[in-house]
Amino acid sequence: MALEITDANFEELVLKSDKPVLVDFWAAWCGPCRMVGPIVDEIHAEYEGKAVVGKVDVDANQEFAAKYGVRNIPTVLIFKNGEVVDKQVGVAPKNTYTGKIDAAL
Repeated sequence: MALEITDANFEELVLKSDKPVLVDFWAAWCGPCRMVGPIVDEIHAEYEGKAVVGKVDVDANQEFAAKYGVRNIPTVLIFKNGEVVDKQVGVAPKNTYTGKIDAAL
């Protein structure tokens, strides 16, 4: 399972990470989010030690979703050195996400 990222730990897990970070902004009621979730969990397992992979429930954690202008979910942001370096809105195949992480490694 991907890390649970919240408003409380976002800065520590994402912005201060020394590795690239994939953050999936999602909600339990969102059908397309349920399609992306298992992909994100697989990526978390495959990239363990190389990248941080986590999910933000936008219903419970609105601060950073608002800060990064997340208006549609699922939205996946790729961070490197605390900055957004790539973005994917909507459902995409797994290789789209892994390609974005690989580019940030």
